[in-house]
Amino acid sequence: MASSQPEMEHPKKVFGWAARDSSGLLSPFNFSRRETGEKDLVFKVQYCGICHSDLHMLKNEWGNTTYPLVPGHEIAGVVTEVGSKVQKFKVGDRVGVGCMIGSCRSCESCDENLENYCPKMILTYGVKYFDGTITHGGYSDLMVADEHFVVRIPDNLPLDAAAPLLCAGITVYSPLRYYGLDKPGLNLGVVGLGGLGHMAVKFAKALGANVTVISTSPNKKKEAIENIGADSFVVSREQDQMQAVMGTMDGIIDTVSAVHPLVPLIGLLKPHGKLVMVGAPEKPLELPVFSLLMEIVINVADATGFDDYKNLDVAVKLKGGKWLVAVASEG
Repeated sequence: MASSQPEMEHPKKVFGWAARDSSGLLSPFNFSRRETGEKDLVFKVQYCGICHSDLHMLKNEWGNTTYPLVPGHEIAGVVTEVGSKVQKFKVGDRVGVGCMIGSCRSCESCDENLENYCPKMILTYGVKYFDGTITHGGYSDLMVADEHFVVRIPDNLPLDAAAPLLCAGITVYSPLRYYGLDKPGLNLGVVGLGGLGHMAVKFAKALGANVTVISTSPNKKKEAIENIGADSFVVSREQDQMQAVMGTMDGIIDTVSAVHPLVPLIGLLKPHGKLVMVGAPEKPLELPVFSLLMEIVINVADATGFDDYKNLDVAVKLKGGKWLVAVASEG
C-alpha cells in the first residue's frame, strides 16, 4: 500500500469525501486548496461523475494510491473567482475539469496539444502538484484549476449530463476521432455496456455509424437498442451470433475492464480494421500475434486525449424524451 503524504496548508478550506485506506470507504474530509493564482479559476462543484478508475484508486488496485484520497475527475460547476490574468472565463461561467490539471507546457507533447502524454502530466487527484501538495479531486465542494485545463460547458448542456463527458465521454470519443472511426456509414462494434460503453454507442451513432453492441449479458439487449440507440446486439457467448457478424466491422471500441478473450473480437473485424481498447484490465490479456497477421488488423490503445477537450463542441438534442449527444469538432 502506498504511504500517506503530508499536505501543506493553503488558504481555501474545502469539504470533501476521502478514503483513508484500501477498504475504499469514503468519509467526510476537510482539507485546503491553494490560493488562487493569476491564471487560476475557482469553481463551485455541482456535479462529479463516478469513474471506474476511481474505484481502482480508492482500493489501491493499481498499487499507486496515496491516502487520504479524494477522487473524482468528471467535475462540473460554476466559476466563483478568477485570477488576474485569466482570459477565457469569468465569474458565473459553467465549466468542467477532467482527468488532468497540469503539465510542463514546454515539451514536444505539450507544444502539439498532447498534454496527456507530457512526462510531467499532473492528474486531477492522487499525485503531487508543482508545489509539492497532493492533488484532490471532485468529490468536494470547491476546485481550483489553471484555466488551460478547464473547459467551458455550453448553456444547452445540463451540468449533470456534462460531467461524465469529461472522462468517459472523451475516452471513447478521442479514439473514434483519432483512428478515423468518426466517418458516417462505418460499421462499429462496442464491447461492454457500462459507463464507457453507453457513451461509445451514443457518440458513434451521433457520428453516423451503424453500431453493434457486443456483450456477455443477453438482458442488456433492450437497453442497448431501445434506450441507447444501438442498431444491433450480439451475445459474445453465442457462437452463432458471433459467426453471423464475422469480418463485418470497421472498428471495435472495447470498454471492458475485466479479463476477456480478444481473438473472437479480432475475428469480427474487416481487414485493416481497428480494435481500440479503452478498458483497463488488472491482469494481462492473451493476444496471439498470428491472429493479427491473418486478420491484418491494428490493435491499438488510447490515453485520454486532452486535445479533444479543446476541440470538442458538445451539443445536446432532446428527442423522444431522451438526451442524445451530438458532437462536432472545430475547424
